[in-house]
Amino acid sequence: MLAVGQTLGFATLYYIYGALLVSIEAETGWDRPELAIGLTLALVVSAVSVPLTGRLVDRGLGAELLAGGAGFGGLALLALSQAQSLAHWYLAWSAIGLAMSACLYDTCFAFLTRRLGLAARAAIIRVTLVAGLASTLAFPLGAVLAEHFGWRIAVITFGLMQICLTVPLHFTAGIRLRRRERRGRPQPDDDKGALRRAMRQWQFWYLCLAFGLAFMNHGMLVTYFIPLFTGLGASKAIAVAVASTVGPFQVVGRLALMLRGERIHILFSTRGALIGMTLASGVLMLAGVAPPLLFLFAVVQGGAIGMMSILRPVVIAEVLGREGFGAISGSIGAAPLLANASAPFIGALLLEAGGVYALLTGSLIIAAGAAGFAFLVRTRVEL
Repeated sequence: MLAVGQTLGFATLYYIYGALLVSIEAETGWDRPELAIGLTLALVVSAVSVPLTGRLVDRGLGAELLAGGAGFGGLALLALSQAQSLAHWYLAWSAIGLAMSACLYDTCFAFLTRRLGLAARAAIIRVTLVAGLASTLAFPLGAVLAEHFGWRIAVITFGLMQICLTVPLHFTAGIRLRRRERRGRPQPDDDKGALRRAMRQWQFWYLCLAFGLAFMNHGMLVTYFIPLFTGLGASKAIAVAVASTVGPFQVVGRLALMLRGERIHILFSTRGALIGMTLASGVLMLAGVAPPLLFLFAVVQGGAIGMMSILRPVVIAEVLGREGFGAISGSIGAAPLLANASAPFIGALLLEAGGVYALLTGSLIIAAGAAGFAFLVRTRVEL
């Protein structure tokens, strides 16, 4: 239930922007940088809020956050569908950002880590195996709805999916997980000093930079999949197909990690995924010469970011410990969220200034930087 809820959450609250961008731009007349500020605001609000949601998870309120955030996100999407001005657009996206911080991966993974301890890794993998299909749901569904009914009806549909499907799934999953939790296992303390101790370590900041740059790379690319692919010579149908392919290969990457993860050091997997993201941007730069490379990009980028979604909470726990995990994970999680927040606007500026290849060059440099910081991190133990 959490897996399906996260799939719907990412499809409706995050991927909806990229899925409907071209239709919204055509109907409203707002230019791409203006529209990108909306998603940027959502991700900034989410980044600022997620340390607080982490503390609330540490206090035992994870299930309430997951269900309440999904409901609030659905209402925010209904408000977004009625936007007639940029001010309304920005306000609605800010509300969506609050929902993101409460009901997406950071809160879900902190909740699972608190409830399951060492067993959380397997649970996180199971959730992300399904949630990797969020873009596969969002891009085709968004394209069909926008083409036949307009982008506003598409947004309303996505909002109702959150309210009618995600809310009951998250609520029921949270209650059942609490009931099925192993009897007698004490809950970790809400250690207020754990975050301060973690922030005094270089490891904390290396993790912030590595994950922040990684998710900036992916945010820049995923936001502009359709204009990127069409700019490289692909038809709109092929562009939608490639964008939809990234999700399934996130699942493939997670399956590979699940099958081999116990045999491979956790940092080896992290560094390999970041090197893969760097190579993916390089492959995409060549796709104008050989369009089939678009699908190779989807394989590599999808697999790498799919692994990163699992690796982030596991690496944080292994490097910095599990005491006060919600607060520590939420604080580190603010870095990729802030980086992701800047990605749509920076990507729009790069596209406006230098076109597709300016954006791809920036994404390659960013991914290489993320890999570099990952090589500075050391874990306490090997998995």
